[in-house]
Amino acid sequence: MSRKRVAIRDHSAEANLFARRAFFSFIIVTIAVLILFINLYHLQVEQHELYQTKSNLNRIKLQPIAPNRGLIYDRHGRLLATNKPIFNLEVIPEKVKNIEDTVDELQTLIGFSDEDKASFFKEMKRQRRFKSIPLKTNLDETALATFSVNQHRFPGVSIEARLKRYYPYKGVLTHALGYVGKINKRDLMKLTEEGLEEQYKATRDIGKNGVERYYEKVLHGKVGAEEVEVNNRGRVVRRLSTTPPVPGKDIYLTLDVELQQIAQKALKGLRGAVVVMDPKDGGILALYSNPSYDPNLFVHGISSRDYKKLQSIDRPLINRATQGRYPPASTIKPLMGLLGLESGLVTEKTTIFDPGFYQIPGSTHKYRDWKPWGHGKVDIYRSIEESCDTYFYDLAYRLGIDRISEFMTGFGFGEKTGIDIKEENSGIMPSKGWKRARFGKPWYPGETTSVGIGQSYWTTTPIQLATAITALVNRGVYYPPHLLRNFQVGEQKQPYVIEEKPPIQLKKNRHWDIILSAMHTTVSKQTGSAHKAFKGAVYDSAGKTGTAQVVTIGQDEKYDAEKIDERKRDNAMYVGFAPYDDPRIVVVIALENAGGGGSQAAPIARQVMDYYFGSSVGVRHALSR
Repeated sequence: MSRKRVAIRDHSAEANLFARRAFFSFIIVTIAVLILFINLYHLQVEQHELYQTKSNLNRIKLQPIAPNRGLIYDRHGRLLATNKPIFNLEVIPEKVKNIEDTVDELQTLIGFSDEDKASFFKEMKRQRRFKSIPLKTNLDETALATFSVNQHRFPGVSIEARLKRYYPYKGVLTHALGYVGKINKRDLMKLTEEGLEEQYKATRDIGKNGVERYYEKVLHGKVGAEEVEVNNRGRVVRRLSTTPPVPGKDIYLTLDVELQQIAQKALKGLRGAVVVMDPKDGGILALYSNPSYDPNLFVHGISSRDYKKLQSIDRPLINRATQGRYPPASTIKPLMGLLGLESGLVTEKTTIFDPGFYQIPGSTHKYRDWKPWGHGKVDIYRSIEESCDTYFYDLAYRLGIDRISEFMTGFGFGEKTGIDIKEENSGIMPSKGWKRARFGKPWYPGETTSVGIGQSYWTTTPIQLATAITALVNRGVYYPPHLLRNFQVGEQKQPYVIEEKPPIQLKKNRHWDIILSAMHTTVSKQTGSAHKAFKGAVYDSAGKTGTAQVVTIGQDEKYDAEKIDERKRDNAMYVGFAPYDDPRIVVVIALENAGGGGSQAAPIARQVMDYYFGSSVGVRHALSR
């Protein structure tokens, strides 16, 4: 019978094993605790500022505050652009039980478009539900009163007041002032490129055209900020501090709003532009383009229906004063005569015989004068006074296109004037090289003769023409045209720095006097092309009419406005200045398809000058002579 073996436990060995295991466990725990404390020290002591900053960034937010936009005044302190309080209907989605039904009910109550409705729901998807979202902007008095009476029925819906740009003179100054509109993707990209996106985070509008766009940085101001504490859902818990925004600077323009209104009234029913310039410093007194439009339409977001109206064939969106390109026609004859004198090809005593047409030597083609039977024997005085085409056909042919182009470029033709709005065209000052580059064709002598009377490829803008005539009446002194007069800096006004270009030098100063005298007799002499329009004026002026063909008339055909499509009729042009012996204003008129410059454009210049010299401002100017 076998006996079971009884294992004898070695308590001493077990105790030693346990002690070793306990020791190693203690070491591991100790190391883990040390690592924990080292990390805690690293996080709470060494990186305290870093994580505190990160914590604050999650907890404390800076909410930008948009600055008030600077105001715009005319030269006499009349307010042209202001910030007007408007009332918006806004909704906080989380406070509304059934958002769709509420919006439908509000639409029935106060009336707003499906476009507004769709825009609201689109914006709601991008915003947090506790944020206030505009449903209808710029409520009228009826909608405001209707909702106020029924507000108790719509928890979470309220009326909020905000400032929006407002133009009290509406279409009178549109093309000069421009307008502000909602910031779009293109604007955001540009702001990002310029590093200005932070300055516009609270701003909804930006200058789109005209002065509003050109002086955006001056008018916008500096953004402020409100420091707030938010919870983990981004809701504001409390406000900590506020840095107020700095309003934009107020600016004063050289424009006279009453002169603008005279121009608007004179151009009623016509397409064209009026530019009135101060030759003493280049300040623009009036810059009007017709037809115009109400810029307030764009401030709140123009409807597709209203925008479609502005796409009409009359092109009201185009600033004809700076973008309209017109053949200068006979308004350029004084400068052509000046070039003729400078080149030595003619003197004040040189005469030619005008039979009513001109022929290039060796050619049978006849370039007709506007007077079929001709002007007979004419010199430079009479050729400008009566606008003899034949005299300038001959002069241009002998000068050649490149000499004409070089001289006229010196007066600013073919180049932008640099006026302080972005919307400007350069026009065309043709030359042999220009035509070769543009069309790949040679220049023909017949084209030069047409250039001599401001036709052919030559086009100019009214502002270019005003600048060139300013250089002429100033005997070569040239000032870039500008709309800014000064802007407000604290309690002081900082004036615009007048930039004087290098003067145009002539071989003989007497040549200036000859041309200006001829422009004077154009108005003062009974045979002058502008005499009828200015007969009886209380001021002494000078000028030059122009009638530009829009379409070519066959050599044996006669121009008959009654049988020609209205938009193919002649353009009417006029350039003038007054007083003759000490010019205070330069006036340029360009009318599309209106007819003769003497019969149509010159009377409008007369209206502008009558106002200027008949107003208190004009009287002061006249008396200070």
